[in-house]
Amino acid sequence: MSTAINTAAAGQKTTVRWKIFFMMLFLIAINYIDRASLSVAMPLIAKEFDLSPTMQGLILSSFFWTYAFMQIPGGMLADRFKPRIVIAAATLFWGFFQAIAAVCTNATSLLLTRLGLGAAEAPIYPAGGKLNAIWMTQNERGRGATLLDGGAPLGAALGAIIITWLIGALGSWRLAFVVAGVGTVLAGIGAWYYIRNNPRDHAGVNDAEASYIEESHALEYSKEPENASGRTMDFFKYRSVWFMFFGWMCFNSVFYGLLTWMPNYLNKVHGFDIKQMGGASFIIFFSGFVGELVGGWIADKWKSAGASPNKVMRTLFGIAAVVATVSIFSVAYTKDPVTVVVLLSTTLFFLRWCGLFWCIPSILATRNKIGFLGGTMNLGGNIGGICVPIIVGMIVQFTGSYFLALMFFAAAGVGLFICSTGIDYEKKLPV
Repeated sequence: MSTAINTAAAGQKTTVRWKIFFMMLFLIAINYIDRASLSVAMPLIAKEFDLSPTMQGLILSSFFWTYAFMQIPGGMLADRFKPRIVIAAATLFWGFFQAIAAVCTNATSLLLTRLGLGAAEAPIYPAGGKLNAIWMTQNERGRGATLLDGGAPLGAALGAIIITWLIGALGSWRLAFVVAGVGTVLAGIGAWYYIRNNPRDHAGVNDAEASYIEESHALEYSKEPENASGRTMDFFKYRSVWFMFFGWMCFNSVFYGLLTWMPNYLNKVHGFDIKQMGGASFIIFFSGFVGELVGGWIADKWKSAGASPNKVMRTLFGIAAVVATVSIFSVAYTKDPVTVVVLLSTTLFFLRWCGLFWCIPSILATRNKIGFLGGTMNLGGNIGGICVPIIVGMIVQFTGSYFLALMFFAAAGVGLFICSTGIDYEKKLPV
């Protein structure tokens, strides 16, 4: 079978699978730009709506309530209806909720649009994980996963710049929201036009590319357990699933913690002004984007050279967790602002190697359960997204310092190391 795959690989294959995942990178970047829009516009909205700090925090966090709640249902939708319609519909609906926020006149209506945005965006990652299993071979899924997840740091790097520019250019946060929403809807239409659930269904895929994918999948499917239980809840009997769940929670605890609190930290502790914070945030998060692509490339090249999945994944996750933990720990003891930016950039560069987590659903699950497992994993991550900004805020409020907050991030890095190196990356679960 491997000879057949190598023969197909030697032919002139089209590259539609890579174009699809560059499209997913674009969609996830839009996802994070739309999330960032409210944070950027909040000073204007708070003044216009006369919002208290408590209400501002409630509205900002409300996105994550429905986003986390809808992760598993979103994954199940991807399993049942296939990723194309789920990705396109999710993008269209979140563009609608992004745009409709422009007509809000009070806190209640704005909060409802954020709840809608969270629910609409929820299926995009589980469906993307399912798409990775359909379109990528086993030795390409690392790059597929990191292209999928790379939109997060890219969107975080670009989001504030783009939304701030739109508000300035249009003179209105409302018009900026409309433009962002319409742009998202157009991207959803483009996704429906280009993405397919099967390589053979895509007009741009030639026989060499389709055969290459199919032959790799046939080899993979031949290793699926024959005694699968079919009971979805049986996943939770396995250690690897729990390590996946809590490992992604630890990862997102660091990432969302930095995403939400890093600008304040740079301002309060190191005296960065608005322009300096914007430039530093771009450098730090763009470093994460570059690191994500590097991690995916190393993983696939190493596996293609014959290394076992356990050796590749545990080594890369272990290095990522150790370096990120040491870097974030060192920030707490560093007074020089430039060194702080370098250390935070190093943290994000290595931390984002963990975008490889989006390979795990296709590694552990049989083909009809990948969406569910991806949704389960992202539920864990977004529990971290809900809790960490609150925990960090309480630490800062009660201690008057960011030192223990940075120690909390370092502790999450240790948890990431334990969980990511404890997963068996070579065994499909009989579920």
